[in-house]
Amino acid sequence: MKLALDELTVFLAVVDTGSLTAAAEHLGQPVSTISRLLARLEEKLHTTLLRRTTRRMDLTDEGCEFLKDARNIVESVRIAEDRMMERRGQLAGPLRVDAVTPFMLHVMVPLMPGYRTLHPKVELSLSSNEGFIDLLERRVDLAIRIGDLKDSTLYSRLLGHTRIRLLASPAYLRQYGVPHEVGDLPRHELLGFSEPEILNQWPLLHPDGKLVQIAPTMTSPSGETLRQLALQGMGIICMSDFMTAVDVEQGRLVEVLPQLVQHKLKPIHAVYYQHSTVSARIASMVNYLAEAMRAPEAAWPTLKTR
Repeated sequence: MKLALDELTVFLAVVDTGSLTAAAEHLGQPVSTISRLLARLEEKLHTTLLRRTTRRMDLTDEGCEFLKDARNIVESVRIAEDRMMERRGQLAGPLRVDAVTPFMLHVMVPLMPGYRTLHPKVELSLSSNEGFIDLLERRVDLAIRIGDLKDSTLYSRLLGHTRIRLLASPAYLRQYGVPHEVGDLPRHELLGFSEPEILNQWPLLHPDGKLVQIAPTMTSPSGETLRQLALQGMGIICMSDFMTAVDVEQGRLVEVLPQLVQHKLKPIHAVYYQHSTVSARIASMVNYLAEAMRAPEAAWPTLKTR
């Protein structure tokens, strides 16, 4: 009996995605091929690894026992391939990275020329999604997430922190006046998120000690859209430094109520699935970003290649 690597890869994809169809989409192969390879694997092992339920494919007892060994085999091959590439002095192969649009535009994109200089044979694919995504479903190797993590199925590495501030353009403040206390905000144009609602909780305290939950006068799901609106003098925003530090430095935005804002730091993590050993490609990106973020936020996009 000789097991083939493509059979093990298909088995893991079906387990991770929950169905033949999803596995086919994940691997970019026809459903018929996925079904054939899975059947061939079960025939070689003389057992049923997966049973079909009304909604998904579930592991049998034998499948549960085989799963860990299958993962170890596939990961060992992947690690061996990466090590060979490292010995030749070049990482190669695909690397799919996802981040929210503002972080992608203001941090990731400016840093990518330096990364490409270091690893020119890594095939980068960058995507942006405003909310948390399923890495397997979207075929993403590495995601950058801002804020507290809740998904325990993911490994993570803390890359750094970002501070959030209240900001407005000088033109807006000239027209509408400068707020001096929390009670002044309802009389101002407040730019907030249409979703999720938690992002409209600003780091200011009511007299009763609770955080201020604003009622935005204009909303968008995109932080970059809200930043552009603020630059046009449309209102006050609450944004992370990584996307506004240059605006503040150049005087396009001015901090509002700095003496009252709670110094709240949001963590920035790189996340990936626990069931996979960190490939050299993923590690190269995580290490590169971690080094960049040791510098002050305004300097992140200017990381120089060593």
